[in-house]
Amino acid sequence: MTQAKQFNAAYAQVFGAGHMTLGLMTPLARKPGEAADITAEMMLAARADALGFSALWTREVPLVIPQGSDGEAAVLDDPFLWLAALAVAAPHIAIGTAATVLPLRHPLHLAKTALSMDRMTGGRFILGLGSGDRPAEFAAFGQDLNQNNIVFREHWNILRSALSPDSEERQAMLAATGGYQIGIAPATQIPMLAVGTAKQSLQWIAANADGWATYHREELRQQGRIGLWESALDDRAMGERKPFVQSLQLDLLERHDAPLEPIELGARTGRTALLGYLERISQQGVRHVLLNLSRGSRPVQDIVDELGIHIVPQLELIS
Repeated sequence: MTQAKQFNAAYAQVFGAGHMTLGLMTPLARKPGEAADITAEMMLAARADALGFSALWTREVPLVIPQGSDGEAAVLDDPFLWLAALAVAAPHIAIGTAATVLPLRHPLHLAKTALSMDRMTGGRFILGLGSGDRPAEFAAFGQDLNQNNIVFREHWNILRSALSPDSEERQAMLAATGGYQIGIAPATQIPMLAVGTAKQSLQWIAANADGWATYHREELRQQGRIGLWESALDDRAMGERKPFVQSLQLDLLERHDAPLEPIELGARTGRTALLGYLERISQQGVRHVLLNLSRGSRPVQDIVDELGIHIVPQLELIS
């Protein structure tokens, strides 16, 4: 077994609590086609922090391109500036990207940003990385979408070495910079998650990433994916156990005993059935659930309050 990495505070908070944890995708209350209300989002972030949620996440959308079954065009701010603002408003919760598009960013620029985010938040930062899949974005950035799997691995290797506290691992970064450092080495490892398949094999993800974040699936299908993940870890991670993270589109209904019914990439349900569902997938091996509340029919603050008061404390009782 390899020597255990010494991760930053965010890793322990989100994945090392001994029970499933909940995070929230931000912006929380953005209206379709509009930029988020900054004042409202900072207030919601502070509320989530006070209620014991473990993480606030955001994703990178370089261009405003309609996507998904509803054809919505996401209008999102720069993910790192956005997370920096959240970190000030919510001084205890972890923050992370889910995900930034690694092939469209120079790995040295991204490493500099990640190191700064980690240092300025006291180790509360997690870096989730995806390969991207929008042809128009790759064309606009002068990149070949058909090569994004290769570029993803190349950028990952440089980024991993730059974010490592280990002097030997940092040699790959020095080779890329002609021997120059890009900053002070972090005291602890900044977690790097693969989000989605990132156009890589599960075996590659198990060997190279610190965890895997994937989408909601029907429970039996997701259990199968978790089994594949565990097998890949057995084969490629040399005994290291790494977290399985799942996103969930959630429409939380006012009626507490409303049954769970599927929606696209998630569920519409009352809190009683939601808790039962979370308990089941926790037993299957899901360590963190990233909730997306954007399609809910109720005011977001009411949903955050209900989850924080009635669900978050109950998850602490599930080992």
